[in-house]
Amino acid sequence: MIPSAEDQMRRAIALARTQHGRTGANPAVGCVIVGPDGSRISEAATGDGGRPHAEQLALEKLRRPLPKGTVAYVTLEPCRERSTGEDACSTRLINAGVSEVFVAVMDEHPKGSGGCAVLKEAGVSVQTGFLSVEAAPLYEDFFASIA
Repeated sequence: MIPSAEDQMRRAIALARTQHGRTGANPAVGCVIVGPDGSRISEAATGDGGRPHAEQLALEKLRRPLPKGTVAYVTLEPCRERSTGEDACSTRLINAGVSEVFVAVMDEHPKGSGGCAVLKEAGVSVQTGFLSVEAAPLYEDFFASIA
């Protein structure tokens, strides 16, 4: 049985929870990548200390370009910009060929926010607020720290 979209995002949330408190100043993010047939083909959570980002880790496990119809489920809006100068997660998802991204919580960080706009400009379908109530507690402390 193929997991539902809700199941995929709940898996991403569970991955983020495993890293909560282990990512330094960065938030713990979960990312699940699903093939066109609905099967999970990769997943990852933010690395210890906050790097690499979840999307980066999940994409590194896959061949590129991804087949049309590949979907990513991400607990926090993919970053628009990286402080390290590396490609942002939004750019990585675009370059990999992801067709659609489901996002639970929009990023309030000045460098992170705007990733969904970058995805949309590139023609990637974006759904925001997907299971946000379940994922939001993961980011309360992070958002409070940047206020």
